[in-house]
Amino acid sequence: MASKRRALCVGINQFKNYPSAALQGCVNDAKDMAALHKELLGFTNADITVLTDAQATKANIMKLLSAMVADAKAGKFNYLVFSLSSHGTQVPDKNGDEPDRADEAFCPYDLAQKGNVWDPKYIILDDELHDLFVQLPPNVLLEVYLDTCHSGTGLKSIDMLLDRKPRFLPPPSLEAFLDVDGRRSRGLYESMLEKGIVHHILWAGCRSDQTSADAKIGGSWHGAFTYYYCKEMRKCKNKLSRLEVLKKVVADLQAGHYSQIPQLEGEATVRRSKIA
Repeated sequence: MASKRRALCVGINQFKNYPSAALQGCVNDAKDMAALHKELLGFTNADITVLTDAQATKANIMKLLSAMVADAKAGKFNYLVFSLSSHGTQVPDKNGDEPDRADEAFCPYDLAQKGNVWDPKYIILDDELHDLFVQLPPNVLLEVYLDTCHSGTGLKSIDMLLDRKPRFLPPPSLEAFLDVDGRRSRGLYESMLEKGIVHHILWAGCRSDQTSADAKIGGSWHGAFTYYYCKEMRKCKNKLSRLEVLKKVVADLQAGHYSQIPQLEGEATVRRSKIA
């Protein structure tokens, strides 16, 4: 019988136009998430696509996500997974929902600016993901993992002493920065919840006022959230609820003196006792 699940795991360390913004743990995150889903969650090699660095352009990411959603609408899939490890950034809220909001955005490999702002052709907005995922029928479970930052305000002094770097890029100009400075990042979960979309689960590496760490752990680089999530999932062999896994990941991060607090959102966290 054909598999009813699909996953897209994206990790971006290098940015075509911003070499100084390079990260070190995102590609490992994508590979770790793909391996975890094969080991514990019933996925096969054919069920998972991994995009890293130059493969992970906005066009490629959105093309693959759109195909996954289309196939789910056609009844081929009932469980979709999307993991993204990269820089986050912010753009002004164009919907005009509230004047004090900024939209969260995610940086693909081909990130570029147009004038004083990010070029919409080369930045992934939370609104774009929302507009895509809102099409999913209620019987399809979507699980999203975002190991990025909502904003750059949460960097702590201790992070400067350790091998850690925030996964956040500020807007590309002073004008663009001032346009979002002080605004609250809405984030993907909130934008989906506003539309009543609850058949999804969102894991975020940190709160909206914090940064997610790109960190050297055990001699290699990872996203701190992704590393401890995979560690706890393997330890429990997928026998704990999502909330129980989250509590263990939070404890691991606290023990490692990370300031970030991962978030788990979605009605399905209550409905389902185990991870898919």
